[in-house]
Amino acid sequence: MRVAVAGGTGVVGRAVVEELTAAGHDPVVLARSRGVDLVSGAGLDAALDSVEAVVDVSNKMTLGRGKAVSFFGSVSRNLLHAGSRAGVRHHVALSIVGIDRVGHGYYRGKLRQEEVVRGGQVPWTVLRATQFHEFVLQTLQQMPKPLAVVPRMTIQPVAAREVARHLVELVLAPPRGMAPELAGPQVEQLVDLVRRLLAARHERRLVVPVSLPGATGAAMRGNGQLPTGHGPRGTETFDDWLARAVARGA
Repeated sequence: MRVAVAGGTGVVGRAVVEELTAAGHDPVVLARSRGVDLVSGAGLDAALDSVEAVVDVSNKMTLGRGKAVSFFGSVSRNLLHAGSRAGVRHHVALSIVGIDRVGHGYYRGKLRQEEVVRGGQVPWTVLRATQFHEFVLQTLQQMPKPLAVVPRMTIQPVAAREVARHLVELVLAPPRGMAPELAGPQVEQLVDLVRRLLAARHERRLVVPVSLPGATGAAMRGNGQLPTGHGPRGTETFDDWLARAVARGA
């Protein structure tokens, strides 16, 4: 099967491409480096020629609600319109657990993405997953040294490669609407994970936990980002991932 991967050069996207290739399928990477602009739609029609399914793992690192809503809305509309013209039979989008319970600006963008996908003409599946193990490193990288100001957050992180594997299983199956939520094997505190990451890297930084204000902060500290029902669970723990990342010098 010829499957387009929007955001195929990112952390999850690369893993999706690898999984598709290993399974004998033909992945098509949709990214600016491959001549496709997902925001404007330039290059999409040509890239989706003969494509039967699309996996959207595109992303924009922003905390702003307006930028997130604009990005995810535009990308989803462009993918669905071009997919409809090309005869795409299945559109799979990766979303995030808890976006309807945590009033975060970025999450508003993911909600817009889901809304556009549900209203599109291409049969669809949406998978909500919890934060990736890599999210901990991304959080640390955003903080200027020597401090590490980390929001108090309860999460159930999952390995990006396990998310990719599940996305491939979904895209090769019939469309199912909202799929059961995918989460990692253990509930963790983000502050604790940052400390463990710093220790593994032998890096000295002062970790400063902060509680975000209002309902958003309360939801993050509580169960707002944890799965609410039964669904698939990853097997790789954060410590497993950390050991693997340290071994390869990441």
